[in-house]
Amino acid sequence: MMMARSFMDLIWDYAVFVVFIIFSTIVPLWGRFFGKKEKTKADYVFGLGTISMGAMMLSIARGTLGVRSFLGYPSELFYRGSAMWETLYGMVTAYPVVCFIFIPVYFNLGVTSVYQYLDLRFNSRLVRCLASGTYIVRSLLNLGVTVYTPTVAMNTVIGIPYWASLIGISAISIGFNLLGGLKAAITADVIQGVTMILISLGIIVQSMVTVGGFEKIFTIPAADGRLNFLNFTGDATVRVDTTSAWLGQLFMSLSIFGCQQNFVQRYLSMGTFKEVRRTLMSNIPVVIVLFCLAWIVGMGVYAVYAVCDPMQAGYINKMDEILPFFVEDKFAYLPGVLGIFMASLFNGALSLNVSNLNSLATVTWEDFLSHLPRFKGIADKQQLNVIKFIGSVYGVVVMGVGFSVGLLSGVIESSMLMTSATSGPLLGVFLLAMLVPIANWKGAACGMVVSHIITLWITFGSLTVSKEAVLLPTTIEGCTNDTFSSGITKPTKSWLLANTPLEVESEFPYFDTTTQSPADPTLGFPENIYSVSYMYYSLIGTFLTVAIGTLVSVLTAHADDAYDRKLLHPIAYHCSKIFPGKERRYITNPDIRPKDEPSAGVDMKKSPLEAGLERDNLGFDTVSEQSGVTVVSIDPLPPKLDRPEEVYRKNDPEDRY
Repeated sequence: MMMARSFMDLIWDYAVFVVFIIFSTIVPLWGRFFGKKEKTKADYVFGLGTISMGAMMLSIARGTLGVRSFLGYPSELFYRGSAMWETLYGMVTAYPVVCFIFIPVYFNLGVTSVYQYLDLRFNSRLVRCLASGTYIVRSLLNLGVTVYTPTVAMNTVIGIPYWASLIGISAISIGFNLLGGLKAAITADVIQGVTMILISLGIIVQSMVTVGGFEKIFTIPAADGRLNFLNFTGDATVRVDTTSAWLGQLFMSLSIFGCQQNFVQRYLSMGTFKEVRRTLMSNIPVVIVLFCLAWIVGMGVYAVYAVCDPMQAGYINKMDEILPFFVEDKFAYLPGVLGIFMASLFNGALSLNVSNLNSLATVTWEDFLSHLPRFKGIADKQQLNVIKFIGSVYGVVVMGVGFSVGLLSGVIESSMLMTSATSGPLLGVFLLAMLVPIANWKGAACGMVVSHIITLWITFGSLTVSKEAVLLPTTIEGCTNDTFSSGITKPTKSWLLANTPLEVESEFPYFDTTTQSPADPTLGFPENIYSVSYMYYSLIGTFLTVAIGTLVSVLTAHADDAYDRKLLHPIAYHCSKIFPGKERRYITNPDIRPKDEPSAGVDMKKSPLEAGLERDNLGFDTVSEQSGVTVVSIDPLPPKLDRPEEVYRKNDPEDRY
């Protein structure tokens, strides 16, 4: 979209853009300069002071949806219909599963990195590093794409050079990382979330005024076939139908909400499990409203352009340009609206980057650097400084990846595919740890490695299968000379993807909704596998990890595969008691503080009998008097818990899971 407007015409947009960025930067950091400063690593990682339930809910919802809902879903409905709307079923289903399966297990362990749980459960640094390494690599590569994409739009629409925007996003992100911590990231999320809500409501109101009534926002898209729900095809090669949307998004959301550091870090920053449960369950209607809001925006935009499609008319080149085009076209009479719209895109990339830098730095320290001899035993304040330094380094790395997007399109495409392919193995290893009593480190490691190999093979193999892109029909029969505002002319090149490789079309590959025809029956076995919808990749990866991990664990079970039964979900523990077989013994009383955080007064006892052992009827004898398992306990030993739902956290005695 090439604009025939001078600098003076855009002066209000520039001013609003700058003011909004300054505001959204200063407010989250206000407490750093005028409030109580963090003194410990926990203050920085989990948030200093009280974070309100409302702010936490909006932050989690903002992280759930992100910029993709703001830009992607309206164009999706306009040109492909409502099939992806049904991914909401998977998101909503994931919240209670995370709340009652994942959070109770590691909420009371006192871990800083969620991947520390895997180390405790499997007594294996290998499994822990495989999981955390997967998270770090895919996050860095995808953040590079995330911070680069909005800079191109800002370059073409309001004239800010893409390199300047990219440096600006990275510099502000590093500043947040050094000064703010988790609380600043949550505040930035709240500002961004509120801004997107207000802009979305403004677009809906403008659409309603243009078409002549709120009901037409629904009736016009419905009449033109844009609203098609409950489409069960029974074909796994159809890119998106109701089944794949629900199942695919369910497993994807479980991997993100339950196994990803930046989300779990928010849960653990709350004081009690009851508060986490209340926040997550209360967040379901919030996510539903915000998710549907983006689709209603798409319905409004379609209702306005139903008889004159800007892309078919030649005013835009890519479907993702439809929402910025609408803002520039229909809000031309309001100076500054375009500026706040573009600032919202900028801030969207900024807040996502800030949140992930905090989590990436924490994971890198806890899972890798803290185990090096150089950093053993350093003071808490020094640990905090190292984490901040790591986050700053990652900020520079992300900026470098962003600058490389135009030159290393193959790497970027690979990073986008990696996100889809690695979610299943990551989820699978956590399910193994929590729900499969017999699982050991050998099974977990083998399951993750084999699952990674197979899912990546399918993912990259899918690139060799031709796909037929299908858009729903549009028309230009209603186009007139005054359909669009006078300041808009036809472009010679897509403004959204100017100087951008064609591969970079969406922030996340699993939200790329290119429609694919059913698989050709004449294709060979590999081609049919490659034709499976990408929506099932996370399910496939999860199944492979759990199945292979369980099988290998059965074949390699050893007496040293002992762990505290509090690291197993109570449901799995009780269900395992109904199975026949040899009795399994658990270490029930050791201090389950992470091994890399030593405590004064720890008494090392070699006799497993002193730990207190419990049995069920599944698996093998994993602890014996001759095994010599090292048991860590505090003198005096903590009292034996009579009920599995009792928890360790001292400040949360009233909570049950």
